[in-house]
Amino acid sequence: MKKYWAELMGTYIMVFAGTGAIIVNDVYGSVSHLGIGLTFGLVVMAVIYSIGSISGAHINPAVSIAFWVSKRFSGKEVLPYIVSQFLGAILASLTLSFIFPQHELLGATLPAGSWEQSFVMEFILTFILMFVILLMSEGSKEVGVMTGFAIGMVVAFEAIFAGPVSGASMNPARSLAPALISGHLTHLWLYIIATILGACASIFAVRLITDSSSDNHTS
Repeated sequence: MKKYWAELMGTYIMVFAGTGAIIVNDVYGSVSHLGIGLTFGLVVMAVIYSIGSISGAHINPAVSIAFWVSKRFSGKEVLPYIVSQFLGAILASLTLSFIFPQHELLGATLPAGSWEQSFVMEFILTFILMFVILLMSEGSKEVGVMTGFAIGMVVAFEAIFAGPVSGASMNPARSLAPALISGHLTHLWLYIIATILGACASIFAVRLITDSSSDNHTS
């Protein structure tokens, strides 16, 4: 249960800080787009360093699924991890809704242009994120001196440059929670399907450049 609690709390912290930065910027205008991107990157980095040795710090259903598809993660752990991540994210959005009841979207991810544009963008963003995670993690755990920094920087630079296009979700839980609590569910499917497909596609890219036998172990 410690792993599941860690995933719940880690995802709560990530969604609270990340989407909280969006809300604070909308309400007070003091964070800026750059600040939002850095907030996401920094909070992901902090969570990885704090719970990486406990649960692996997935804090993302797409990451847990991709670890399972890559045979690094036990299938019986996938559903409990995803449930924990979704619960943590929903609790974070409920907290932000209580603090900022006047905010309509609560940091929900929405396409700025066509859904096709955002679908492709989210696929590629999550592909890049999982590519780095797979190459820097040990088994299914995001641990190591530089792992948190590298993954946090990926989240930051993707949020900075792609945020205005698709919201730079890269994470079904991060998108589901504010959409569910704010009631803006129209494009939620996009942020679930594109991110999972992108994360899983990265597995094959990693196998092209590494010894395939090295990622067949579970942790």
